[in-house]
Amino acid sequence: MGTNGSTMLAPLRQGLPPLDPAHVRYAASCALPARYEAVRSARAFTRRTLAEWENDKRFDDIALVVSELVTNALRHALPADTPRPDDPPVRLHLTACERRLVCAVRDPSTGTPAARPPGDCDAESGRGLFLVDSFSDAWGWHPLAGQLDGKVVWALFEV
Repeated sequence: MGTNGSTMLAPLRQGLPPLDPAHVRYAASCALPARYEAVRSARAFTRRTLAEWENDKRFDDIALVVSELVTNALRHALPADTPRPDDPPVRLHLTACERRLVCAVRDPSTGTPAARPPGDCDAESGRGLFLVDSFSDAWGWHPLAGQLDGKVVWALFEV
């Protein structure tokens, strides 16, 4: 399971877990448009990619987390003005290293991902990061550096 509840509630500003490039077995990414249909596309991309990598043992957990990360990016991280269709604002990255899989979603927002308190999970929305924490082995986020604006929210799975 993920980190404990108190850790989840603190803003997580961590870098991606250390991934030695020499141990990266596979990597894939896809651009996602600023439409909610992108969640379905992200799940399909994840299913195809994990099947190609013959690494689909935790597909249900991974697909749920990918759906939540993409939904959060679309709901909370996009600017009010609709981006150009040829410049998708959200990108999904999958990386497999030894016995770990990292799902990372890049978006243009610099805002801190914030989980709702555990007692507030009865609401119809706002459970995304609680689910990410529950179904992944670790998660966090970090701001982008260099010429890219925004952040990356990632989840790690032991596979």
